[in-house]
Amino acid sequence: MRRAHGGSGGRNHDRRYVRRGGGIANPVKDQSELDHKQEDTTSTDRSTSPSTSQPLQNLDHTTKPSKPHRSPRSRRGRVSNSKPRPVENPNSIKDEKIHLSSVDHSNCEESDVNRGESEELADANEYETNEDIMLTILNDLRSSVSEPELTEEQLKMNDQLQEDEILALGYIYGGNMFIFDRHKDMRYFQVHVNVEATNEYTISTKLNLQADSSKESEDFLYSFKAQHLPPIVLTCLLPSAYPSHLPPYFLISVQWMNPDKISSLCSMLDSIWSEQPGQEVLYQWMDWLQNSSISHLGFDDEIVLGPYGVTCSRDKRAVSGSRSPDSDIPYIRSYDDEKRHDSFLQSLHECCICFSESAGIDFVKLPCEHFFCMKCMKTYTDIHVSEGTVNKLKCPDSKCGEVVPPGILKRLLGDEAFERWETLMLQKTLESMTDVAYCPRCETPCIEDEEQLALCFKCHFSFCTLCKEKRHVGVACMSPELRLQILQERQSSSRLGEEQRRKEKEMINEIMSVKVIMKCAKQCPSCKIAISRTGGCNKMVCNNCGQYFCYRCNKAISGYEHFREGTCDLFPQEEMQEWNERMNERQFVGQIQAQMYAQNGQFPQRGQLCPNCRQFNAKAGNNNHLFCWACQAHFCYLCKKVVKKSVQHYGPKGCKQHTDG
Repeated sequence: MRRAHGGSGGRNHDRRYVRRGGGIANPVKDQSELDHKQEDTTSTDRSTSPSTSQPLQNLDHTTKPSKPHRSPRSRRGRVSNSKPRPVENPNSIKDEKIHLSSVDHSNCEESDVNRGESEELADANEYETNEDIMLTILNDLRSSVSEPELTEEQLKMNDQLQEDEILALGYIYGGNMFIFDRHKDMRYFQVHVNVEATNEYTISTKLNLQADSSKESEDFLYSFKAQHLPPIVLTCLLPSAYPSHLPPYFLISVQWMNPDKISSLCSMLDSIWSEQPGQEVLYQWMDWLQNSSISHLGFDDEIVLGPYGVTCSRDKRAVSGSRSPDSDIPYIRSYDDEKRHDSFLQSLHECCICFSESAGIDFVKLPCEHFFCMKCMKTYTDIHVSEGTVNKLKCPDSKCGEVVPPGILKRLLGDEAFERWETLMLQKTLESMTDVAYCPRCETPCIEDEEQLALCFKCHFSFCTLCKEKRHVGVACMSPELRLQILQERQSSSRLGEEQRRKEKEMINEIMSVKVIMKCAKQCPSCKIAISRTGGCNKMVCNNCGQYFCYRCNKAISGYEHFREGTCDLFPQEEMQEWNERMNERQFVGQIQAQMYAQNGQFPQRGQLCPNCRQFNAKAGNNNHLFCWACQAHFCYLCKKVVKKSVQHYGPKGCKQHTDG
């Protein structure tokens, strides 16, 4: 069996998850329709086991039945608080529904508002349909139980206990609890129970790669990591005999779980009620679903999705949205990505550039999962765009090198700077292409053919890409020296017009400049731009196209293997000799200072003894980072400790690298 691992991305999705089939999720409706087709029954309002042949859309918002009442304090155009809303008057909870959320349309155009109102109306109709289906299932459960007759006093006591319990649950679960209109004078509500996660889950499933499911093929085991699982939705209808005589009528809806496993959860809720009959049980149910349901199903180490396409007998209270890996895997990953992003925005983080702490909303998170504060990233991008080094706009992490996406750059840069970035990227791309040449007349990029000839599509000038002169088939290109000589001789001609004389003078200056440049520079083997080495090793990088090459032999390279072969030296011999002379001079100065300290027993100037070899080293200027002349060890002037990585040692939480004392 083969195994594959999937990664997770960092996108922010809307709470309403949409499947490939399109439209808003409706698992309860889909299940009910399939159940009526499969089961031969005279009852028109029964709902039984779901079919496993059709894909199911999202459950998270589908099972929110009918239009919830808006809170009297919330108005259209404002987002309601996600924290639990205190109920000031307990009696008002009988007829009031907790407001879920409202969409801010204050800044939208009129067309957007109209479209939003149409979607709201469609969602409202969808909610009403879902409410009818869920109530059908709950009424079917109610009809199978004979409710006892209670006295007026018992009914009042049960009603008060229910009211107090729902009020307490509203404070605990807040925005995850949805209270709907009473149904036949019974309280009706829904809770989205988020599974408690201590660490990441490993989720796996078997994929059948054979297109024809009737043929046997090897299963492909696909697995990925997820920290957050979609919620377990508990829908309850409270009979008048609860909690004194009867438990709540309930449904458990899970988008990604097998029906048999959901049935196991239903049985466990029945067991919890049977252990404490006559007592309030709703909080115990939700607490168990949140903290113990995963371990009860044996999902401590790994969550296995499926099996799919298997007919199973289950509890009618178990509503499953699981149909195929094609729908379950994207749904779980999309939900996990959204929750991770929400958690990132609400948490405090430290910027790796400026070491400042702020909330995640003030950070920019790249696709490589590295994040930096908005201020540093804006400064970083502005510098590269203003200097024209757009090919270096990569993740600031030194070990990453992931390219910053255009969407993030557009958010960081202004409109003018982003246009400049697009222009520079086009220019850099064209310059890095070996078969692109610029027309000498209008500077339009042209495609070079196999014979080093090109035709400008703008001015229709056919020219040689080597000498930039007009097309000369079968005739060798004029050398720069000969061309310079001819142009210089023409300058003394009296027949030459002033404008033509000026143009040829510019050509002369250009040829002479190129001649001087090429004496002390090498051409990049990729984009042919001239590069001069001012110091350091022979491994060069082109700032225009990013190509590495050897400055001695002008060959394109990728690493240091070229220099290990022995054909070229990494450092020129004159550079090595100069470096040795500087080191000998520094060592000599260090020895003189150490001798002065040994004679007088005190420092002739500011300095410290090396913690490694105990030799004296003077402090130069205000830099606290010292380099030992004797053993070449790096150490800190303030704490007298050896420094292995200066980035980790100096900073807000470490020693100051620059002080006057």
